[in-house]
Amino acid sequence: MADDGLAHHRRDPIKSSVGNGAAQRRRQNAVTVGKERRESLVRAKRLCRVGTSGSDSEVSMDNDMMIDEEQSILETQASAAVEELKSAVAYQGKGAMQKRVSALRELRRILSRSEFPPIEAALKAGAISFLVQCLSFGSADEQKICWEIVKLICSGHVILLGILQLLEAAWCLTNIAAGKQEETKALLPALPLLIAHLGEKSSSPVAEQCAWALGNVAGEGEELRNILLSQGALPPLARMMLPNKGSTVRTAAWALSNLIKGPNPTAATELIRVDGVVDAILRHLKKADEELATEVAWVIVYLSALSNVATGILVKSDVLQLLVERLATSNSLQLLIPVLRSLGNLVADKVIEVLGKCLKSEHRVLKKEAAWVLSNIAAGSVEHKQLIYTSKALALLLRLLSTAPFDIRKEVAYVLGNLCVAPTQGDAKPNLIQEHLVSLIGRGCLPGFIDLVRSADPEAARLGLQFMELVLRGMPNGEGPKLVEREDGIDAMERFQFHENEDLRNMANGLVDKYFGEDYGLDVSGE
Repeated sequence: MADDGLAHHRRDPIKSSVGNGAAQRRRQNAVTVGKERRESLVRAKRLCRVGTSGSDSEVSMDNDMMIDEEQSILETQASAAVEELKSAVAYQGKGAMQKRVSALRELRRILSRSEFPPIEAALKAGAISFLVQCLSFGSADEQKICWEIVKLICSGHVILLGILQLLEAAWCLTNIAAGKQEETKALLPALPLLIAHLGEKSSSPVAEQCAWALGNVAGEGEELRNILLSQGALPPLARMMLPNKGSTVRTAAWALSNLIKGPNPTAATELIRVDGVVDAILRHLKKADEELATEVAWVIVYLSALSNVATGILVKSDVLQLLVERLATSNSLQLLIPVLRSLGNLVADKVIEVLGKCLKSEHRVLKKEAAWVLSNIAAGSVEHKQLIYTSKALALLLRLLSTAPFDIRKEVAYVLGNLCVAPTQGDAKPNLIQEHLVSLIGRGCLPGFIDLVRSADPEAARLGLQFMELVLRGMPNGEGPKLVEREDGIDAMERFQFHENEDLRNMANGLVDKYFGEDYGLDVSGE
């Protein structure tokens, strides 16, 4: 596998310093919001057109959605609906709650009628403050007066009028949160109430609608995710995944996948530690319909991509087997994508652990093969690089770089070099992962790469030069040239001054001219 005849199959983005290799062909990023903008928009935010109760014809949206309605007319209607809601909130006479529900329903219908709902107009009219007041219904005093009054009987289901008020208010907030970033941020005053209504004492439709609204907020970005996490949104959302209520679990799983998507791994680790969550994930993945299984699979994607704790727990469970079964039996693209990503994250982690053991083997061929496989994993996504960087295998690799036979050292050098660069597009120089580079240099890997530059093997020499370029360019405070000089790197490069290999000659001479030219070592202060 790792012999010279198959060298061209290697995934080696470190070669991006002179031309990008096959790194782009690797699955990239299960975490970063915005790199796959179209997909992230579809998954991150969802406009609510049909109510979560599913049984209330009054709650469900009218069929005539007015998709072609002029935007100006919709904006006028939105402003008028907010004014009506303001009047209803202020009214304290007989039928006050019915009046509020009717006003909320009208605003909700307007916010659901267009692909581009008039959110800005509603916000300018002051909708948030009135929606917050309606969502705060349920205080002790109001419960004594209101919870036992009018009941609506719709489609055979009895729904308290108070629940309808909460449901309609949360629905309006859900669709506002599906708007632009600044529109989503307008929900900040409502977040504590939305989280409070996730509790076990809330009705299922209200809790689900609040989860939907919070999922839209979390989908906007890291700043709002952190706010939600600090306000305690994760535990109640996690508990909503535990029952077998398909629609509620599906919405909660989707909201959680938005909430834990990082880049900080803390939320993913917190979620996997909630009692019952792992069992719920396994149960839903095994028995649920494909829509619910899809949302659960996305939760697994982010758990396994971000948290080593979560990955370890999942690998020890039956999740790999269940994912493989879904892969074998499903034809749903929406499900297969997160299933494949989950498998990639989980299998990579397990494979790295096993490969680390192979690096300790007394068998030279096995060591070489293990290093070759690790070099391919290290050429993949940033998440896979991080898995190797934080694994026990890293210390073994660093030792092998200086002590192993030449062919193994070359394979190990590919692993370590690939850990220091992020995937790029086209022929651009690789983006440095400076944390990895600084750490590896600090642990003494530079002499091993300079030894490769001195070797008679053109591939190894090129690899050494590429890594030296990363050091010269990427070490902080301009320390790169000094480090290279200290290890006699200049001498190693100058041997290529008249080398027959034009590529190596140009690379080496270019580095010497750029970083060790006439001004190198001069005191620019003139002292």
